[in-house]
Amino acid sequence: MLKNYKLETVYNGVHDITEQLIQAVEESGVQEGTCLVYNPHSTAGLAVFSPWDPDGFVDLDEEIRRLVPTRIDFKHQHDTPQDAAGHIKSALLGVSDGFIIHEGKPLIGGSQHLYFLEFDGPRKREFFIKIQPDV
Repeated sequence: MLKNYKLETVYNGVHDITEQLIQAVEESGVQEGTCLVYNPHSTAGLAVFSPWDPDGFVDLDEEIRRLVPTRIDFKHQHDTPQDAAGHIKSALLGVSDGFIIHEGKPLIGGSQHLYFLEFDGPRKREFFIKIQPDV
């Protein structure tokens, strides 16, 4: 089963997509298997992160910006320096996350949610969830 979801983002937006993950697994009827969440964009990423303290997102954003600041001396600048920085951030964080499905639910820790992170934007984005049952 493959599901497609749409998002409208803002620059540096953070979108909790945990409910879509849980819903896709439930709707699939798969009791045991795996789930892949995939983001087909080069200036956005996926991250598993704790939802409990909103300042955690501030820390995450600040650390990502510290590691990869938007600057004008990137060698590749197809569009803008912001776009170039987004490519690097996406490559470092990744565009996919995998989850084990057990007893009809994705195995996600109590302090974990799945987030779609926008590094450019605003944009119309999408992501995919692929459910694969064990054979």
